[in-house]
Amino acid sequence: MFQGYLTVRERCEVCGVDLRGHDAGDGPAVFLIFILGFLVVPMALWVEMRYMPPLWLHALLWGPVIVGVTLVLLRPLKGLMVALQYRHRSTSQQD
Repeated sequence: MFQGYLTVRERCEVCGVDLRGHDAGDGPAVFLIFILGFLVVPMALWVEMRYMPPLWLHALLWGPVIVGVTLVLLRPLKGLMVALQYRHRSTSQQD
């Protein structure tokens, strides 16, 4: 489905379905912001209240966590958005 990391192919290599009209836009990034905010903020607050580390340690700890989870989840969420667009026929398709 993907050509590169996040670029959607024009056609599916397996079934030949036209994917040019599908555009996930910023949807996956917005969902990821909500997911990470819901998970990371309480964890960071818990670490702060429990251990009281300096701010630089928070940045060192949570920066890589946020970047790592983003890189792992962004592609599957974009694939999900394209699949939902295809399933619900939200784009004009040429048969």
